[in-house]
Amino acid sequence: MNELQFLTWVRGTGLNIAVGIFLLGVLWRLIEIYSLGRKKDLAAPRHVAGASGWHTMFRRSVPPAGMLKRSPVSYIGGYVFHIGLAIVVFLFAPHIKLIESLIGLSWPGLPSQFIDLAAVVTMAAMVVVLVDRINKPVKRYLSTFEDWFTWTVTFLPVLTGWLAVRHLLLPYTTMLALHILSVEILLVVLPFTKLFHAFTLWGSRYYNGAVNGHKGVPV
Repeated sequence: MNELQFLTWVRGTGLNIAVGIFLLGVLWRLIEIYSLGRKKDLAAPRHVAGASGWHTMFRRSVPPAGMLKRSPVSYIGGYVFHIGLAIVVFLFAPHIKLIESLIGLSWPGLPSQFIDLAAVVTMAAMVVVLVDRINKPVKRYLSTFEDWFTWTVTFLPVLTGWLAVRHLLLPYTTMLALHILSVEILLVVLPFTKLFHAFTLWGSRYYNGAVNGHKGVPV
């Protein structure tokens, strides 16, 4: 298989397989989570200001008092790479075209120079967060194979995409094929790893806030 055949496969059959596994995996996990059911809370609700699902969604999105100073890399680095990743994925014109071809939705993109900067900043933030995890004994001890693996499969699409756009390291056709393949690997593993928090983050925060809010406990 030459580089053109490789590119053709990842853009066709490979992409179809990855998207299929991704959609089925996400659907299965959501059904698994929401079909668990919860016992009805028979206790009388206690209305306390700030104790609700919506308040919890907001509070959990900002660092707790004092934590930004104690762990700036975790919070700042985390915010930077999550926001940067969202910009690169959803506001890069070729990505928007791909999404439009898949589901028919489209929106304006950002200039390629801005996306290029966002990609570099995102990769730098991810590397800083990784180094911090390695250097901090407690974080390193608590880290599992899944943590290193999910970092890798998230980092590689950004790296290979940036290298492809910049025409660096390998011929463009080969690097583009590797970029698409890395995205497909990410799609395949996302529903079955910690990366699934992309789908459960807001729902879980709202649920925890609503449950505790019923008891009058702000979280």
